[in-house]
Amino acid sequence: QKTAYEIYQCDWSSDVCSSDLEDYPGFLSIEGSELARLMQEQAEHFGAEIAMEDVTSVRSEGPGGIVKVVETFDRTYRAKAVILTAGGSPVKLDVPGEERLNARGVSYCAVCDGPFFNGRVLAVVGGGDAAVEEATYLTKYASKVILIHRRDQLRAQKILQDRYFANPKASVLWNSVIEEITGDNSVDGVRIRNVVTGQTSSVQVGGVFVFIGFKPNGDILADTGVTRDHGGHIVTNANMETGVPGIYAAGDVRAQLARQVTTAVGDATTAALAAEKYIEALTHP
Repeated sequence: QKTAYEIYQCDWSSDVCSSDLEDYPGFLSIEGSELARLMQEQAEHFGAEIAMEDVTSVRSEGPGGIVKVVETFDRTYRAKAVILTAGGSPVKLDVPGEERLNARGVSYCAVCDGPFFNGRVLAVVGGGDAAVEEATYLTKYASKVILIHRRDQLRAQKILQDRYFANPKASVLWNSVIEEITGDNSVDGVRIRNVVTGQTSSVQVGGVFVFIGFKPNGDILADTGVTRDHGGHIVTNANMETGVPGIYAAGDVRAQLARQVTTAVGDATTAALAAEKYIEALTHP
């Protein structure tokens, strides 16, 4: 019988699953998926058990809500403490053709799907770190990458912008938004509108990769009464406590300033130590 469970979901739009990390201590550069694999290997070495299941809800039961119940599609877990590190889900464009052509040329994961688009012209939507980094990654496979951004300058870090603009396959459509993704059985183009002039045009592309942000995956804690901010991020104190005893949150699902792998690791360390002290207090009041 476990006394605590960690709920974890690897979101490919977040840093830990991005193509290359250059801001994690100890590595000049490492692929996000490889870092995640090493973390899992280390955790299992020290006795952690990992269950690959989809969590549907978390709730409290018993006197004072002392028991935390974690529901999945397969089974029910009961614990004294829960740490939520569920990341977020990609924000979609919500334009015609996006849902219909999802997985038929529309993607939210360059690392996952990039190799399937070898030799094609690709559109990448967004202007932040994730968009620019993934656009650069896609130049490995694409004949040309078109970064589509609704403003006249990018929000990404300068080092990422410099790397992208130095690539001969890289281009940008400024002040532009996608109004429709076209194609019958697969993506064959996008309809673009210039937000300054209002003019529309069609651009032929063989794939569309969307990186315009993500929504925190905090809905599974809705029944617990945890506080969330206007963006849906879970509010915690310095000990990663959510305000509901025995429930903690760490990483991108939590309201915070920086969204980096390093800060997520620090959050999780704090949460784990706080959960341990909480369980110890329950066991030996």
